[in-house]
Amino acid sequence: MLSSHSYINISFFQPASFLMIGIPGLEAAHGWISIPFSCMYTAALTGNCLILLAVRRTPSLHQPMYYFLSMLALTDVGLTLSTMPTTLAVLWFDHRLIAFNACLVQMFFLHSFSVVESSVLLAMSFDRFVAISNPLRYAAVLTNNVIIRIGLAIVARAMLSLFPVPFLLKRLNFCPNKILLSHSFCFHPDVMRRACADITINICYGLYVVVSTGGIDSLLIILSYSLILRTVLGLASPRERIRALNTCVSHILAVFVFFIPVITMSMIHRFGRHLPQIVHALIAYVYLVVPPVLNPIIYSVKSKPIREAMLRVLREKGQG
Repeated sequence: MLSSHSYINISFFQPASFLMIGIPGLEAAHGWISIPFSCMYTAALTGNCLILLAVRRTPSLHQPMYYFLSMLALTDVGLTLSTMPTTLAVLWFDHRLIAFNACLVQMFFLHSFSVVESSVLLAMSFDRFVAISNPLRYAAVLTNNVIIRIGLAIVARAMLSLFPVPFLLKRLNFCPNKILLSHSFCFHPDVMRRACADITINICYGLYVVVSTGGIDSLLIILSYSLILRTVLGLASPRERIRALNTCVSHILAVFVFFIPVITMSMIHRFGRHLPQIVHALIAYVYLVVPPVLNPIIYSVKSKPIREAMLRVLREKGQG
């Protein structure tokens, strides 16, 4: 006869691995679908690494705005590398298994980089506010030490916010027949709904993380631009107004590229469970793959110094 201790061990179940899927309903076309995904991942890594090299090798770009852009590029590299291995494994080789602990690690880094990106975009809006509202004190306010502290605070905020999440999932009893995930990566709302237990704490903490990071960041970015707009409208010359606003265009586009998919995906996970699985999958891919691809394009097109520095790096690589 089994002891009560043995019974507890048997009744508590955690899967050895989860089963991932690529694009639901399009499994037969995964080979073809892998081509645009491979191109986007390559573009994301190449573009963001070029920005990092360009800023590092160009002394004239050693300014607060470009340091923050480097943080954004580094975050996009991390976000890309968080999902690329499992996504391409599913699409290329139909390798769909991911170990339980590996899933939690991927989920931690995926969401951490997402929080970091939100925080960096907030820091960039503060940079634009200081540069436009108080240009004479810009260099005195955003010194190298201040930028380093902001960077460390951003990383610490993301790590501390996401640190409890894997442990809150580890305590759950999972269903043996619910190991199929909705994506080719581990996403927190997706993983926690595979549990056969009360997930109220997980839902509440997940909502707290979303509100305390992306929610607050988006509100503060709106506040920053409200103050920027008030400052710009106070400028006497229309030409000065246009020139001031032009320095913000790249950042505004980057904010839209990141936050629109985030908000859309959050709304779908909360209220759109009746929607087809392919809609959930496509929105998730847009959220995770598109911003790292578009950010280098946005900044290279809208910022002449960045574009010239990136072209210089490419020429040096070609000559080398």
